[in-house]
Amino acid sequence: MAFQPGQSGNPAGRPPGLRDKRSELRGLLLKEAPALIAKVIEKAKEGDTTALRICMERIVPPVKAKDDPVSVPGFGESLGDNSRVIMRLLAEGELTPEEASSILQAMASQARVIETAEIEQRIAALEATANKGR
Repeated sequence: MAFQPGQSGNPAGRPPGLRDKRSELRGLLLKEAPALIAKVIEKAKEGDTTALRICMERIVPPVKAKDDPVSVPGFGESLGDNSRVIMRLLAEGELTPEEASSILQAMASQARVIETAEIEQRIAALEATANKGR
């Protein structure tokens, strides 16, 4: 079913210009924001752990994990050999499980990229061969 320009897909829906209830409530809270913030700070100073957490999260946002570069000795050209190197380094405690997992995931992505490039080359070669025969 196609709608005509200017025809609503939901004629019984919200009328144009009607404010969202969340916007109205947000407006009410904004008017009281300074008093609410002062109260949360007061509660935090009194030892309310929830209020304290709210304050701390606003002052010091949670730290996002950032991986340091990892050196992997013994990498070669073969993805299979490289995965064995990663597993050996993991077993020897030279890499953490998280580091090994990240590296193996990156290698899996690389394998998919290589596979796709090889398929594209094969298709191009087949098309070239097919076009020569015409």
